[in-house]
Amino acid sequence: MTTAQIGDARRFLIVSHTHRDEAVAATVEAMAALHAAGVTPVLDAQDREEFAPHIEIEQTAQLGRDVAIGELEVAIVLGGDGTILRAAELLRGSECPIVGVNLGHVGFLAEMESYDLASTIDRVLRRDYTVEERLTLDVRATCDGEVIADTWALNEASVEKRRRMLEVEIGVDGLPVSSFACDGVVLATPTGSTAYAFSAGGPVVWPGVQAMLVVPIAAHALFDRPLVTGTDSVLSVRILPENIGPGVMWCDGRRRTELPAGSIVQVCRSEYSVRLARLNEGVFSDRLVRKFHLPVSGWRGPRREGGATA
Repeated sequence: MTTAQIGDARRFLIVSHTHRDEAVAATVEAMAALHAAGVTPVLDAQDREEFAPHIEIEQTAQLGRDVAIGELEVAIVLGGDGTILRAAELLRGSECPIVGVNLGHVGFLAEMESYDLASTIDRVLRRDYTVEERLTLDVRATCDGEVIADTWALNEASVEKRRRMLEVEIGVDGLPVSSFACDGVVLATPTGSTAYAFSAGGPVVWPGVQAMLVVPIAAHALFDRPLVTGTDSVLSVRILPENIGPGVMWCDGRRRTELPAGSIVQVCRSEYSVRLARLNEGVFSDRLVRKFHLPVSGWRGPRREGGATA
């Protein structure tokens, strides 16, 4: 059980989108279930406007106008990992836990699948969940001593080329570690180790591990191995002044910053975490196998009793 507030007025944030019929149908179903339970559904201004043709909008409250973030008990997110990242952005700095219902593809951050929606809402209404803390990153980009971005990330901050390869220097705790040409560098959390960093060849890191990752993308170098550091470190990527053309920084694939040559991106652990509500007690290895459809039997087949396979 959680320590969620036990007040008379219960307010649940709903984060969804209208891009797919399945998401619209799930949102309508969730709204009806919350109304039946006497809970006020809360939407941000954008979702409220987009869903106006599909729901009775006057029966909802608007986040930031009618309901403050601190008054939310829980957030129910209907979509894929991108929608969960948007919810984390809306809830930044709060203690509101997020329940993800996967309507996308892999949906690594989501707790439940769409066919479990009714039971998910029932359990959330009964406060039958635990909360898992996920570390986030503070991200700062500077150029010639001027701050050009001061933001954060749950999955990763990536420094990427725009047209030509980037000449970069990566550093840890204020000291250079290596320099090379590359398509980019991913600075990731354990949560992000199964996202962009994984695609770039980084290791899968269990969410409970206190670590940060540096993963080069297509580096033209002899030493292009991913690095794993502790969370007390400061990671950096410097676009060398002789670089031809600018780079670009993305945080969680949502917030974009242009990086002129000479820019420095620094990443450290943030004081704020993202709180994910968990309804299942399954271990991470089970989630890894399910989401990535990993073959656990081996392509050579089972070993014969008392003999070797061919």
